[in-house]
Amino acid sequence: MPKKVMIVDDDLTMNSLLKTLLELDGYVVVQATHGDLVLSTALAEKPDAVLMDVFIAGANGMELLREIRRHPELRRLPVIMSSGMDMETESRSSGANAFILKPYPPEQLSSTLKKVIL
Repeated sequence: MPKKVMIVDDDLTMNSLLKTLLELDGYVVVQATHGDLVLSTALAEKPDAVLMDVFIAGANGMELLREIRRHPELRRLPVIMSSGMDMETESRSSGANAFILKPYPPEQLSSTLKKVIL
């Protein structure tokens, strides 16, 4: 059964590109384009990993990550944070499994996902 990845990004162009890349790699993709949808989508869709932008509409990505870590059903969900600013230290201290600095090559996304989805 293919692994499911949830993309959390309010940039529709980035969402479309990431969805295409991930589907080419064999993943099933679900999306949340607004911060208010992240927890409910994760609970309903049960993804194997989340790729989340630090800055998204309606929420702070770091706070969403901390909420995921506090939620009993989601706390072990692998989360990869991404941003155009180097926020790796803050992402990891908030509970991220990995951080990817934008722009990143598709190979980096693929290898990072493989590392967090064991």
